[in-house]
Amino acid sequence: MAAATPPAVSEQTSQTSPSGPVPFDFSQPPVIEGFNPLPRVKDETFKEKFIRKTKENPFVPIGCLGTAGMLMYGLRAFHQGKTRQSQLLMRGRIFAQGFTVVAIIVGCISTALKAK
Repeated sequence: MAAATPPAVSEQTSQTSPSGPVPFDFSQPPVIEGFNPLPRVKDETFKEKFIRKTKENPFVPIGCLGTAGMLMYGLRAFHQGKTRQSQLLMRGRIFAQGFTVVAIIVGCISTALKAK
């Protein structure tokens, strides 16, 4: 009886080198047509950036503080068992959150219009 031998698999070891330019060079950033990055003048600290953003749109920090204040007082009233006061403060918190969101949207729109 003859033993069946598996067919020989031919291995291809020839590698084809890319002809022409490499599609992307990972050592360099990509070139995007129509985009010119602005050089950074200086890095801002957190405090400097916070002050600049607050001057640009002062209603956002006011809304955030109002939201946090309403939340804290509402939780305190809830803990003390003052359910009516707690409900009113939670409704005030929702109003303050809405005010903050509107302030953010208005700030984004005004910043977009300033760029034009």
